Amino acid sequence: MVFFEHHGVEEKESFHFFKLDNQTFPLHFHRAYELIIVNEGELLVSIGQKNYTLYKNDIAFIFNNQIHELKAKNHSDISIVIFSPELIGRFFMNYKGYVPEDNVIHLSKPPDFDALDSIYRQKSFLYDVCGRLVDNTEFLPVEHSTKTEVLYKILLYVDRNYSEDCTLKVIAKQLQYDYAYLSKLFVQMTNMNFTEYLNHYRISQACYLLKNSQQPISEIAINCGYNNLRSFNRNFKKITSHSPRKFRELT
Repeated sequence: MVFFEHHGVEEKESFHFFKLDNQTFPLHFHRAYELIIVNEGELLVSIGQKNYTLYKNDIAFIFNNQIHELKAKNHSDISIVIFSPELIGRFFMNYKGYVPEDNVIHLSKPPDFDALDSIYRQKSFLYDVCGRLVDNTEFLPVEHSTKTEVLYKILLYVDRNYSEDCTLKVIAKQLQYDYAYLSKLFVQMTNMNFTEYLNHYRISQACYLLKNSQQPISEIAINCGYNNLRSFNRNFKKITSHSPRKFRELT
């Protein structure tokens, strides 16, 4: 079983950093990018169909929606950085639909996270890591037919088309897969149905617009793929426990 985390859909420019000791984490994916940095010890990381052993000052650069898991080997002291794709927008647009052939790079010294105290320093650090990745590996289009790659294609389609007519039947036609097969695969790999995922994605985008724009609620609903304001209000309250108007007042 693979599960979906909401990193990268709550806010459009988010940067989260934390440390973990001897951490094991099962297969999961999220829209955000993730850096896994080994400070001490060893860590086993599975990304897609590839397995890596990371040592001190190694960084695994997880692309958005890449399925991955962590397994501590003996002792491991690691740092995790999870950040939204919009924080490195140019890189995100250039490599959307691609994944690294090799997700791991090595640093000569550990990053000083205490110095990353502004969005400018955070972006500088992240673009430096992006540059190192580009210098050290090729990038492959997501075009094969394993289950994880098919799921990635579905998620990528949602990422690009959530504001439009974005049903699984439309996606099945676009990807040239059987609808019933995609529906079953999505539930098997995420433990939720496609409509549930799409509604969570759209509402998370609406939350961002409510907090960071002055757009009318009716306009936000349309921009997030809801032609019916009643459906938007119902889904918004179901997911956030607040009406859109109340949510805006609270933030």
